Amino acid sequence: MHTDYVHWWSPRLERTMEIMVYGHAGTPILAFPSSMGRFYEWRDFGMVDALADKLHHGQNQLFCVDSVDGESLYNRGVDPYVRIKRHQQYEQYVLQEVLPFIYDRATSDFVIAAGASFGAYHAANLVWKQPWSFGKLIAMSGAFDIRSFMDGFYDENVYFSNPVDYLPNLEDWGTLDAIRDTHIILTAGEHDPCRGANDYMSHILDSKGIGHYYERADGFGHDWPWWCDQVRRHV
Repeated sequence: MHTDYVHWWSPRLERTMEIMVYGHAGTPILAFPSSMGRFYEWRDFGMVDALADKLHHGQNQLFCVDSVDGESLYNRGVDPYVRIKRHQQYEQYVLQEVLPFIYDRATSDFVIAAGASFGAYHAANLVWKQPWSFGKLIAMSGAFDIRSFMDGFYDENVYFSNPVDYLPNLEDWGTLDAIRDTHIILTAGEHDPCRGANDYMSHILDSKGIGHYYERADGFGHDWPWWCDQVRRHV
């Protein structure tokens, strides 16, 4: 399997950011790590192996990005306003730097956004805010409400980064139609701590007429063996 380590200085984050690329061709997958995870997490926890056949045969190309969660929403050492602004800088890094890199390297511009746990939040939030840039979402065991990271602070920056707030109020038909054209997959385990968050998100999507597939896996469902199985079946 072709493997490539790439890094560059991000002007939006003002730091070096790293990416691992697996595969030589095929539909690109933008893979987000879980909470405070790194760009090598999908390799270390078996997700790359789960997709090995598709990557080897050129069906998919996997782009594993780094996170800055420890500098943004998980950074309790700074003011909540600083946390959310750093998070927004990360969003712009992905949209303005990573996506053009993927378009340049991939053989298809149909991008799948995927992630597990907090990585599912990152993937889903970007798909719903910028649906024209993505063709498919695979959100596994996602948690979609970031207010617990804000210590009571709330402003429009938090609102527009919090899907459970902005999605129910979204009325722009162009954006809604673009989301409806996206293939959306949510998964959670029957005893997953994020099961309730996914039940609620599925309800929100239904209320907006957004078609999606919601899979409830048997068992706990919030761990890498489940996610390996789910990503293998849903990519």
